[in-house]
Amino acid sequence: MSKIKSLIKKYLIHFSYFYHHLGYRIFIAFLISFTVGLLDGLGLAMFLPLLQMVDGSSDINPETLGGMSFLIESIELLGFELNLYLVLGMLLTLFVLKGVMKFMESYYNVLTQQYFIRKLRFDSLSGLSDFDFKSFVLADSGRIQNTLSAEVGRVSNAYAFYFASVQSATLVFVYLILAFFTDPQFALLVALGGGATNLLYNRVYKKTKETSKKITSGGHTFQGMLIQKVAFYKYLKATGFIKTYELRLREAVDYIVNSNKKIGFYNALLVAAREPMVIFVVVVVIIVQVNVFSQQLGVIILSLLFFYRSLNSLVMMQTQWNGFLNLSGSLENMTAFMKELQSQKESNGVVPFEKFEDSICLDNVGFSYGSKLVLFEIDLTISKNKAYAFVGESGSGKSTLVNLIAGLMPVSTGSITIDGVDLEEVEKLSFKKRIGYITQEPVIFSDTIFNNVTQWSEPTPENQKRFWKALEQAAIADFVLSLPEKENANLGSAGILISGGQKQRLSIARELFKDIDILIMDEATSALDSETEKIIQENIEKLKGRYTLLIVAHRLSTIKSADEVILLNHGQIENRGAFSDLIKRSDSFQKMVQLQEI
Repeated sequence: MSKIKSLIKKYLIHFSYFYHHLGYRIFIAFLISFTVGLLDGLGLAMFLPLLQMVDGSSDINPETLGGMSFLIESIELLGFELNLYLVLGMLLTLFVLKGVMKFMESYYNVLTQQYFIRKLRFDSLSGLSDFDFKSFVLADSGRIQNTLSAEVGRVSNAYAFYFASVQSATLVFVYLILAFFTDPQFALLVALGGGATNLLYNRVYKKTKETSKKITSGGHTFQGMLIQKVAFYKYLKATGFIKTYELRLREAVDYIVNSNKKIGFYNALLVAAREPMVIFVVVVVIIVQVNVFSQQLGVIILSLLFFYRSLNSLVMMQTQWNGFLNLSGSLENMTAFMKELQSQKESNGVVPFEKFEDSICLDNVGFSYGSKLVLFEIDLTISKNKAYAFVGESGSGKSTLVNLIAGLMPVSTGSITIDGVDLEEVEKLSFKKRIGYITQEPVIFSDTIFNNVTQWSEPTPENQKRFWKALEQAAIADFVLSLPEKENANLGSAGILISGGQKQRLSIARELFKDIDILIMDEATSALDSETEKIIQENIEKLKGRYTLLIVAHRLSTIKSADEVILLNHGQIENRGAFSDLIKRSDSFQKMVQLQEI
């Protein structure tokens, strides 16, 4: 049993992958290919009677058709007179039917491939959306980018090659049956000769598969470096390091190009060797048949027609299979990536969250990345519509704590409950929709100002009113009104057309536009000048009592009016209280205030 399983795993693992995505569609494709081969074989068989009529004789010797003589006998049994027009009519009918089936085969392949691409992209996008945030933080961004962009295209091409090779194998099977039916002895000899050609192909297959993995690995590296070049472009440009970094990218490109050259060499070798190998096998077998076994040439010719088709299909199958192996590294990577997304899927509860009513309670909460302890023994109650500020040195765990409260990551120890329900049992999407999150690095999409703030809401009068109100609260309305296209102005890639402060104000406006209960501000005003920060701070203070505010702050001047300040130190709550009280009770907080000259 274990041996059977290992054989299935070795030879049917790719079939299982495609079957998982395509289901019954695979078998329809096989059936169509089989029909194409069968009609082609029957059509070829009608050429021999046609050749025998060249001298004008209507007498046909069925023995020259070998096992295919049933075609002539069936016609005579039905009472039809065998003549040139009947043979031509049958020949035309069979090849017209073959043409129809060939069209169906080609178009069905297109439909199936597009269905596969669509499903693959949808599954991968859905998998990424459900990916656990903690796992995402630790993941290779280059691999994610490369897998979801370039690798999807390569897997799609792998599908095309795989099923082209399977369809060629189906034709080989059909032609072999017809050839064996016509002349078993001749068929056996040619089959042995054709099988011997696999010795060359197997060696090439191994090299191709190894090189394909290198291309996938090189693609991950290149995409990761490219992401970093775009993200750190300003720094690279300003420091003159951009050319040095470009050399690293060039090395990654050369690695991929050289690997593709190797695969191109193997492909060229297979294409060039295909026809000579077919003819060599056929010539040797005909010589043996005529001189050793004294076989009739008529039977050999019909069987040869089938085998020539079969050998061509066999070599086409080998070439297409090698094309599949060119891309097998991408298929293995995609399979592993999707399994990783599924295995590290975000846990989700079943209790729908409609509105924050009372409090969030953290009971002995701890969190770690692997062996690195980030937070421990956190006991905290957050009451509705109160403002809480989290302060502390870099690395003290401020942002991690608000990430836990926002449900981005599960706690390692302890529990978080919201309105008495464990956060792990709450349906995450409904909960997160009640949260506004303003980060230190502004999130700006390559789209219009209106779409950035409203998140692609319809421009109804009500949404327009909410939009401009949010801009006023974020102190960005005057800037938008000064633009020629106003709210329809496009901000460019990652907001490249506006300043850092303007990006931050727009990201604040986006959260104020939403219908939320909890507003998290993680160093939200750090990119702003003092005057703009003061304006926004005044507007944020107006939100007190309307939202539950969780503020991670480095500038302590922005949190003076918070209901409670939580001072974190090395992952623990060191002290807490109102701003004025905490200055008196905590020496470390007092020093922080003095350093900022507040």
